[in-house]
Amino acid sequence: MAALFRGSRNLLQRCNKQHVDLVLVSSRSMASKTPVGFIGLGNMGSPMAKNLLKHGYPVIATDVFPESCKELQDEGAQILDSPAEVADKADRIITMLPSSPNVIEVYTGPNGILKKVKKGTLLIDSSTIDPSVSKEMALAAEKMGAVFMDAPVSGGVGAASLAKLTFMVGGVEEEYTAAQELLTCMGANVVYCGQVGTGQAAKICNNMLLAIGMIGTAETMNLGIRLGLDPKLLAQILNMSSGRCWSSDSYNPVPGVMEGVPSGNNYQGGFGTTLMAKDLGLAQHTATNTKTPVPLGSLAHQIYRVMCARGYANKDFSSVFQFLREQEEETEKKGD
Repeated sequence: MAALFRGSRNLLQRCNKQHVDLVLVSSRSMASKTPVGFIGLGNMGSPMAKNLLKHGYPVIATDVFPESCKELQDEGAQILDSPAEVADKADRIITMLPSSPNVIEVYTGPNGILKKVKKGTLLIDSSTIDPSVSKEMALAAEKMGAVFMDAPVSGGVGAASLAKLTFMVGGVEEEYTAAQELLTCMGANVVYCGQVGTGQAAKICNNMLLAIGMIGTAETMNLGIRLGLDPKLLAQILNMSSGRCWSSDSYNPVPGVMEGVPSGNNYQGGFGTTLMAKDLGLAQHTATNTKTPVPLGSLAHQIYRVMCARGYANKDFSSVFQFLREQEEETEKKGD
């Protein structure tokens, strides 16, 4: 009888323990779905915020352009008037902004995040900016008891919509898991790069190579066409040969070669020439500061700056192919 009593008591204890464990798991799960702040609802930020909503996270958002907020509001997000108000309501905030000055304003301006940020808040910046600015923001956040991490992205608008972005994360390693929880809702790859600023460093290096590769692909395709090759055939040969690269096989700059890329849509959408020129400027600046020779990076920067001045600013960066054709026509006219 005593043995039976002890067995019943042990079973009851195990059941109670399992119940407690389930309660703890449930409460952690509920805590992880607390509101997430999102600031910057442009071409990249809007689909990223939508993916957070799809994963069950309540989103509290704002943008300097109110019209950018309407679509997200219709999908269930709460829209506020300023970054400070978002910081007052959320203890995890993601920012996706165009440039370093925008980031400085959103974090440290009169209505910035740091005016109302709560201690322990996790701040994740997915903008592409100067690594030194990321470090400045991290120090300013630390003074307020918050944690700042840089997490720029690669993949463009298409990958943002499909939650297939690559995030390059810099910051305190102990906070990486907390950041990863949110970033995996918006991306297929999340890579820890090191301390604050290293995410930006990785992004800048990637985009410099991307620009150089796109210009090389555009020049190669144009030369082949001038030599009488069919552009689709040339692309096929390149993509089964050693010249293959992302710009040739996934984002070809020649109209009609691929479907679903900006070159097939008059270079609308995608990654703007202005943004590429900005990123190359960051690469140039950091290369100068570190005394690193980047001759091809410098030439790419010059080409994209000229393109911005020649009416290509709002077109996708693959429009460098069209720009080269235009240069070619101008040279031929002068020859006539």
